[in-house]
Amino acid sequence: MGRKANTEIPQKKPSSVIDSLKNAAGIEGNFGEYIKPMASYTCANITLGGAWYPINLYHQQYLSFVEKMPTHITGTISMINGIIDAVSDVAMGLITDRTRSKYGKHRLYVLIGAIPFFFAYIMKWCSFGISSMGNMTFNFIYYLVTSFIYSTSFTMMSVPHVAMLPTIEPDYFRRTQYKMVEYMFNSVGQIISFVFMGLSLGGFDLPDPSPADRGKYLICGIVLAVWFVWSPVLSFFTCPEPSSLNLKNEPINWKYLFNEYYMVFRNRSFRQYFLISIFNSFRASFYSYSDQYFIISIADKYSHFNLLTTIAGAAEFAGSPFIYFLTRFFDKRRSGLMLTPIMLLGLGINAFITEKTPVFFLYLAAILYNFGFSGPGFVLETIQPDITDVDELITGRRREGVIGTFKSFVSKTISSFMTGILGFSLKFFGYDVNKKKPFEQTARTIFGLRLNFSIMPIVFGLITLILIKSFSMTKNDHEEIQRVIREKHEKGSVTITEENKKRLEKIAGMKWDEMWIGQYSPIITPDKERYTFER
Repeated sequence: MGRKANTEIPQKKPSSVIDSLKNAAGIEGNFGEYIKPMASYTCANITLGGAWYPINLYHQQYLSFVEKMPTHITGTISMINGIIDAVSDVAMGLITDRTRSKYGKHRLYVLIGAIPFFFAYIMKWCSFGISSMGNMTFNFIYYLVTSFIYSTSFTMMSVPHVAMLPTIEPDYFRRTQYKMVEYMFNSVGQIISFVFMGLSLGGFDLPDPSPADRGKYLICGIVLAVWFVWSPVLSFFTCPEPSSLNLKNEPINWKYLFNEYYMVFRNRSFRQYFLISIFNSFRASFYSYSDQYFIISIADKYSHFNLLTTIAGAAEFAGSPFIYFLTRFFDKRRSGLMLTPIMLLGLGINAFITEKTPVFFLYLAAILYNFGFSGPGFVLETIQPDITDVDELITGRRREGVIGTFKSFVSKTISSFMTGILGFSLKFFGYDVNKKKPFEQTARTIFGLRLNFSIMPIVFGLITLILIKSFSMTKNDHEEIQRVIREKHEKGSVTITEENKKRLEKIAGMKWDEMWIGQYSPIITPDKERYTFER
């Protein structure tokens, strides 16, 4: 008698907690194999995302209250250096896009830039006796040169690193995961450097900065330079990138340069991304340039500065899982649409703070602002690699460096002028770095500080929110863009529905036949040339 057939349906084993977490996070396959390349690439962000943080928090007050430099002079340094930095971004973008190397187009520069960056970081926190000479012109020249060396070396690392992502990771959603891991490494760099510098300068009962603190700032500069130099070196040795030895370049001339950047701006998605970046940069510039003056001379709560920054950093980090899941389960705009209003609420509270306001409201404003402001920032970070794919739809080439640095050039130039204008604005409203207390300020000065710290950031934040809402490319659009690009490269022809064609025309801002994707391409076969294009 034959064996009875087993008719039972095998029961699927319940997923483990780890499998559930991997599924929620969108991690496929082996965890180590999936995460390792992300960590190798993004570990450089301990420096690229963290090095600016102590500078953003403490350098303005260092120049103003330790080196006793007036706001219009520090603003002029920022303006001139920012313009030079913008030009260097463009140059670096062109260099990386044209680099032939067995290491790839990008990652070698991450290593090279780390060397001058190390020395420049120390120089930003010490004039080595120049300021003691009492000559403001010498001070101005020294810190201008120092800023130039720092920003140029930083550009040598950051521009190639950002441009490398579309090359090493083509997948739409996985790029978001890279950005999330990058965000975590940013936080590592920021938190550790902040804790060290904050404790070194006075902890949670911070005294007003003065020339007597010069030694503390120098020690911080040396230690942080050492802390920030290792991660880009590690990224170079652990993050693989395809060789670019076979890259073919056109000769550079003025016509070539004009066409390169003209084609970038014809890209409608780039124009949308660019405007979001510009107005978000305006918002950030007004807020970050004037926050220390506001806390010292309106709120009169500078002793709380480090604790405020600690809580603000925790609020920002607390928003990251929320941002990630909004991006994973909805789209890349959603975090900006939901978190920007929270940021605006924090800015609104600041508009009413005085030295008599309970300190609770200052903390509340900082929590709301920092929880919310990472929303629009994350939108910009995650859509930039996708703009490169739209550009390839138009040009047929991968131009990561040109895409990133064109936006950077214009936005940094405008932002630099804005920083200079802010310095002169505070001078216009009568702000004096030697008058720190609210009772020493005139009503005009107080209005000027509120204008710069709260009112103008609200205006630019609202514009940013409107522009994010109008951004048109979705996940499905991006998948279709990658499909037709791949098909065009493989076959020389593209099959697409009329509906999808119109959708991609809207995203690119150009007619189909004007783009590379709509051009007839010859495919050489053994018997003849084949010219085909299916509409």
